[in-house]
Amino acid sequence: MVLWARPERDGDERAVVRRLARARKAPRDVVMRARMIGLSWSGQRVPAIAAELGCSQKTVRCGLHRFNGAGLLGLEDLGGQGCKRRITEQERSRIISLVKTVPPGRLRWEPVGELWAFDESGPAEWTLDSLAAAAQDEGIEVGRSQVRRILPAEGVRWRRTRSWMRSKDPDFVPKGQGSSASAPSRPTT
Repeated sequence: MVLWARPERDGDERAVVRRLARARKAPRDVVMRARMIGLSWSGQRVPAIAAELGCSQKTVRCGLHRFNGAGLLGLEDLGGQGCKRRITEQERSRIISLVKTVPPGRLRWEPVGELWAFDESGPAEWTLDSLAAAAQDEGIEVGRSQVRRILPAEGVRWRRTRSWMRSKDPDFVPKGQGSSASAPSRPTT
């Protein structure tokens, strides 16, 4: 059976298809479908269109059917493609709120001057592994890699733990300023 794109409904539709077929900044799939329609309007059949565009005949037929059924809206990508999220927005919020809490193994000073922690076996600093384990303890099925993707997506700045950078020791003296910028960085030979 020979398949053609339906005739344009008005001059505006033809102009839009031509503009999209030449577009450089439009999505690639939209440009490809617009070129399919333009080639079909010029009288080429499905095998010739597929050969010219470097795609399969099935792709061309699908694009022509979509345009014949939905018009210009058929050129756009269909929504809802890809994997669905496995965790809900509420669970994502709970993971973000975990980051803002104090880790259970972090040492604190008691008013009498002794160190203590809520859970001495727990992590002293939040890491991706400890956040994933804490979320799983709350009943959220999430892995380390998901936590790694969730944090930047929600605007939480994540850094690797550097426990050596701070101290609660009153006698601790931080490093002084670096050497002068006028000093040579390496000895001259």
